[in-house]
Amino acid sequence: MPDAKRVVKKSDIVFLAGDSPLYAVIANALQDEFGTLAIVREQGEPKSVLFKRRIKRLGYWAVAGQFAFALFSRVILYRSQERLASIIKNAGASLEYPAQRKIFEVDSVNSDNCREILKMLGPKVVVVVGTRIIHQPTLECIAAPFINYHPGLTPKYRGLHGCYWTLASDDVENLAITVHLIDENVDTGDPLYQEKVSVPPGNNIITYPFTMAVAARSVVTKAVDDALKGKLKPFKAEGLSKQWFHPTLWGYLWVGLRRGVW
Repeated sequence: MPDAKRVVKKSDIVFLAGDSPLYAVIANALQDEFGTLAIVREQGEPKSVLFKRRIKRLGYWAVAGQFAFALFSRVILYRSQERLASIIKNAGASLEYPAQRKIFEVDSVNSDNCREILKMLGPKVVVVVGTRIIHQPTLECIAAPFINYHPGLTPKYRGLHGCYWTLASDDVENLAITVHLIDENVDTGDPLYQEKVSVPPGNNIITYPFTMAVAARSVVTKAVDDALKGKLKPFKAEGLSKQWFHPTLWGYLWVGLRRGVW
């Protein structure tokens, strides 16, 4: 049982996440630390909409390569099952959400339904993991900070696969996790905490997010504790800012063969 001083009311913390079991790692850490939380889960964006937007931004050739990688990643996932189970077991984590928690399902974090749920819950802090970009009407619908866990150093490794791209760029000294305030852009909000991490050999692009999420639990709970106490201390991040996306299949194979980063 959590310490009595750490128990918060049901609506004090909202966990707003995408539709992946990975995010339950963070949700359970919050449940264990603070006693309870409300969970709002966003359904995945239609693939047709996602691909159209990426084609417009990246071009047909890049998106075709990403689609090819998505198919190939199923093989990686199949071959990584034992490693994934080991990561979760050794960390004492779980890919199942807290059984006693009601999960509010929404089509989009930017929907009227999501905003009404947030208003109803009236949280002191919203923890965001793995959703689409949150627009200003949602960010302003309640008087609470929205904070995001990101598996990479911002602003240098914004977007997708922060751990993979850090290693693929031979930049291991900047392998880190970030907890930051959310604005209307991709991982550009002011950081609250940035902590360097290490990834053991034998991991790959499928298992990296799990090793990072496990390592991030204490940092996320620390930021939430600050928010509940009204003591958030954001700071300005400096340096190169770049948004990263899914690798293409040929880019992934080239990096793997050249640098041994899979």
